[in-house]
Amino acid sequence: MPITKLIPTLVSAIAAILVVAIALLSVQNATPVSLQFLGFSSIPLPVGLVLATSTGLGMIGGALALPLFRKGRHVS
Repeated sequence: MPITKLIPTLVSAIAAILVVAIALLSVQNATPVSLQFLGFSSIPLPVGLVLATSTGLGMIGGALALPLFRKGRHVS
């Protein structure tokens, strides 16, 4: 079996493991936290929501930035 057929399965498995890990952490850590950045403070949010939001935004940002760093390939 060629490696190109295994890549989507591996990506799906890694995403599933990440979702399960976030779910476990959010169930165990339901206490609200407040984020502070440059003097600004957010409303208290559960740790799981903060983790899920930051992970989702990171995955979307990485997917959008990926074409910027590919050299020698033209995206069409």
